[in-house]
Amino acid sequence: WILLPLPRAGFQGAIRAWQRSTFWGLRVLCGLTWEVRGRDRIPQGAAVFACKHQSAWDTMAFYALVADPAYVLKKELTRIPFWGWYAQKTRQIVVDRRAGMKALKDLAARAREILATHRQVVIFPQGTRVAPGDRRAYQPGVYANYDGAQAPVVPVALNSGLFWGRRGFRKYPGVITIEILDPMPLGLDRKPFTAELERRIEAASDRLVAEARAKFFHA
Repeated sequence: WILLPLPRAGFQGAIRAWQRSTFWGLRVLCGLTWEVRGRDRIPQGAAVFACKHQSAWDTMAFYALVADPAYVLKKELTRIPFWGWYAQKTRQIVVDRRAGMKALKDLAARAREILATHRQVVIFPQGTRVAPGDRRAYQPGVYANYDGAQAPVVPVALNSGLFWGRRGFRKYPGVITIEILDPMPLGLDRKPFTAELERRIEAASDRLVAEARAKFFHA
């Protein structure tokens, strides 16, 4: 909190240092490391990353992957002391989900502002953490970014929920895999876009989960 007076870029750097120390702690204390597949598919400059969300780990990962991430997050999180101040300081994208269609318009407008500064937007299409193997509908917010963003929308799969559960304190040793998939094609309407995005992310995430279960949890 003593760093709050710093410029936004400096404070973003402090958060990145915290992310690195957290990942170091996971490796040393828990035996939990991570790997990236498809790193060469990360666009240079502005992009929208539509990422599977299984764990709190996911909310830190993009600080290790891209230069200046802006996460889409629900307004309720900004009420958390300190944490909410940090989110506002780093200019994350805050959405009031109770506002209905206005929330989607605000999200699209805010994402365009962020992308115009060559930052990267990170959105979790299902809106919450979903345990490996479970299913939850993809929300329309991700299409609001795709339809008016003028930036590539990149699906991202992972298996983090196997090692750091959404409601559990225990962390399991192993290797979290996060996979950057091919960008979505341009010009799709909402339903075809959402269906194809879900198909890509879910299929890849299921594959990563199956691989990790066979390697780390077979006993």
